[in-house]
Amino acid sequence: MGSHLAISAASERVQRTCALSDSVSRLRYVKGARQVALERLGLTRVRDLLLHVPHRYLDFTRVTKIAHADVGQDATIVTTVDKVKLKRPRPRMQIVELSVMDETGVLIATFFKQPWIAEQVKTGDVVALSGKVTFGYGFKQMKAPFYEVVSSAADSGAYARVLPVHPVGEGVSVPWMRRIVAAALADVGDALDWLPAQLVARRGLMSFGRALRDVHFPRSLAGAESARRRLAYDELLSLQLALLTRQNLELEGVVPMQHVTSGPHQRALLGALPFSLTEEQRRAVDEILGDMASPRVMNRLLLGDVGTGKTAVAAVALAAVADTGTQAAVMAPTSVLARQYAEKLGPVLDAAHVSWALITGSTPSDERALAESSISRGKTCVVFGTTALLSEGVEFSALTLVVIDEQHRFGVDQRAALRRKGAGADLLAMTATPIPRTLALSLYGDVDLSRIRKRPRVGVGIETHVISPDSLDLAWGAIRDAISAGHQAYVICPLVDDSDDGSSLEDVPEALRSQSPRPRSATSMIEELRAQILPGVACDLLTGRMPAADKDLVMERFSSGKTKVLVATTVVEVGVDVPNATAMVVLDADRFGLATLHQLRGRVGRGDVAGTVYLSCAAKRDSRARERLAALEATSDGYELAELDLRLRHEGEVLGYRQSGGVSLAISDLDTDRDLVEAAHEDARAIVEDDPELLAPEHRAMAFEVRDRFGAYFEELERA
Repeated sequence: MGSHLAISAASERVQRTCALSDSVSRLRYVKGARQVALERLGLTRVRDLLLHVPHRYLDFTRVTKIAHADVGQDATIVTTVDKVKLKRPRPRMQIVELSVMDETGVLIATFFKQPWIAEQVKTGDVVALSGKVTFGYGFKQMKAPFYEVVSSAADSGAYARVLPVHPVGEGVSVPWMRRIVAAALADVGDALDWLPAQLVARRGLMSFGRALRDVHFPRSLAGAESARRRLAYDELLSLQLALLTRQNLELEGVVPMQHVTSGPHQRALLGALPFSLTEEQRRAVDEILGDMASPRVMNRLLLGDVGTGKTAVAAVALAAVADTGTQAAVMAPTSVLARQYAEKLGPVLDAAHVSWALITGSTPSDERALAESSISRGKTCVVFGTTALLSEGVEFSALTLVVIDEQHRFGVDQRAALRRKGAGADLLAMTATPIPRTLALSLYGDVDLSRIRKRPRVGVGIETHVISPDSLDLAWGAIRDAISAGHQAYVICPLVDDSDDGSSLEDVPEALRSQSPRPRSATSMIEELRAQILPGVACDLLTGRMPAADKDLVMERFSSGKTKVLVATTVVEVGVDVPNATAMVVLDADRFGLATLHQLRGRVGRGDVAGTVYLSCAAKRDSRARERLAALEATSDGYELAELDLRLRHEGEVLGYRQSGGVSLAISDLDTDRDLVEAAHEDARAIVEDDPELLAPEHRAMAFEVRDRFGAYFEELERA
């Protein structure tokens, strides 16, 4: 009898677990418009809903009286509405003020651009408010607090708990989301754990079912955090497993090339370099050559801040390809950068007797035809280029090394497409964008990391100044001084032209931006410079929308010194090397991430004269936007800035991109969850080493979870 009951209970639990994949329409309260509203949030299945975790909690176990709420601190109060006012201080600006009171005092709650609150909240309502307490005009205040109407004073006791606040959208309110999630947990919340019990115990994790309950309806804030960490570990482990299993599938049946890593071409190239490699550069070279010589396919990411010499390290790998008698492709994100690679490495490769070619979108057709013919016959060893290398006309005789610069600027499909031109080709990805270790492990968990931190040539340095738009005369004066001294300058704008709506801007959260007027465009700025600010000075325009041939022509004029001031967007962020440029002005600097700004300022001070950078920002001095930019004044360490950027912004935004086929983490926080990132990385490696395709019985549920969460990583393989 007992055995029968156990089997029955287990069967019901399996059914509830399977129900996680059902449509949200199976749940109570989810029909019609409400289902559509959930689907707009990406919540199409029950599991999507249960993994849609609260983004904040209201701790109503600690309700404070108004008189006892400390100014400058967050507080939660349950109080009565005395007055509701809708104000219109200027056109298109609507402010709702709630005057609330309890037996100890009065507080003013202010809401901006939410006029509907004046209809939802009435005098006499009991409301729960949570937010930061400030003081002004003789009263304690809360600006844009979270609020919820409690139907009566008697009901306020029901709020003596931790209340979840889920992200919501039009058509579903916070209370309704809470009610729907509660119904889902009651119906299917007791799901089986997809992680092996041994792993759960070893990592001291909460069970999956309990984590779902406690993350949505915790008994304490500490319990909510423990539950979130379990679900964050799930997300990170799934991602790591997706990356590693994809790599195994991608390389299935591939015979790696074991390169010759000590030969005449390499010795000649090292002799042709105008400097000796530093200790860090030699270590990176040894790691790369060790991979290239091994009987497995290399998958390595070389991290190095601006000016650390990644190009020289990559050149040694190219020479090893020449010694092996095969071919290498070097793909850069822009034609400007591809041409610079050819100009920098071409003479060194020539000295080492290594043949090379350059193919971009602007390469003349007859020149390109000759290059493609030479490549297909194996006569050309190294090919520099852009995504033009992915075209059908570029066929390699024996491609065994792919080098991708700034790899996060290419989609997963583009990287895979280039590697397919040489089955089993080693991959060396490089980036000058400073990436914190936790972010590197998460986004590139399937690669080995090499890092160069120190610049071989420290240089004369860069001075960075954050200024308000009212002080731009200082910046324009610095540019005039630079030009008078025979140098050049950059002016960077966030928009290409005035018709842009700003949707293409890097996604810096609004809290980290100033409430400044419309950002400046490059096309309007160059007209203003030519007509008013720098009349008679040769100014030129460079944006990502220009044809490749036009970009090359503009860069050629700037590199030769014919153009004195280059007005540009972030197209110059990566790799542009004009040593004579010594000054830069970045307009609306708060619209860019710290990593991007650090890369931009690396374009000046590359010669024998110090660089000067002015970051213009309309935000007030004590604002978060100005505090963030002040970090650039305080340090030139790219990795220190990247860590700060990661704390302030979402992981995908730190790099200033949303890559095709890429990933966005919903639960994990790569800053606070560093230990989980390391643990997930370590566990995933061990699991895949033991069971590469996750076919073992204890890994079947894990394989389903990985596919369900990060199936995009496998779609390209299936299409191929």
